[in-house]
Amino acid sequence: MLKDGSKLKTKKTSSAQETFELGRNFGRELPVPSVVCLFGDLAAGKTTFIKGLIQEAVGIDPANVQSPTFTYLNIYEGNKKIYHFDLYRLHDIDEFLSMGFDEYFDADGICCLEWSERIANFLPKNSIHIHFEHLNENERRISIRATHE
Repeated sequence: MLKDGSKLKTKKTSSAQETFELGRNFGRELPVPSVVCLFGDLAAGKTTFIKGLIQEAVGIDPANVQSPTFTYLNIYEGNKKIYHFDLYRLHDIDEFLSMGFDEYFDADGICCLEWSERIANFLPKNSIHIHFEHLNENERRISIRATHE
């Protein structure tokens, strides 16, 4: 337990498949509603992790999961509902709010936000933060921090 009451769990993955499986395991335990904030450089494994999460939580083929880079949001429905955001192209928090995306934080589903740093000051206090770090070409350090209000 950290000083602020949050819990930190760190995993190291050695392949895209291991990152995908970590996402599946995470998706299995994730309650509705949840807000999952993903941080990391390009090609750090965020989308691979989300594909595993969506396969487990929704029950669809990961080949049908694409990062919504140009549309900002994809919605997947099945066992659970997933709101998958890619905020890479977002200019600022005002753009996020003007599209009404903040309403999904309280929706009956799981919000997954790639490039969460674009709206860092607006993230819910009880969100889950996942940081992806390149260690080398195949290895990643993935830190999962669950915060509580």
